[in-house]
Amino acid sequence: ENSMQKASVPFSVNSYDAFISPHTLNLSSFTKLLKKLKEIHPEASRDKIVDALLEVRKNNKGILGGLSIRSIVERTSVVL
Repeated sequence: ENSMQKASVPFSVNSYDAFISPHTLNLSSFTKLLKKLKEIHPEASRDKIVDALLEVRKNNKGILGGLSIRSIVERTSVVL
């Protein structure tokens, strides 16, 4: 049990990674963010939204950590 608890800590600490990588264990944040952006930009494909998220990350020193979801949505909308 202790090893499982220790293994789960990095995923909760690095939960922002879920915003840019659909391959992480915690997909809920990424899925919610993608859904919100799709509602705002129905004309944008999933790939285009992911590319825009990657650009936002690149423009923020390579991380999304420290940004609120609202800020990520706003910055991604500008890119789209």
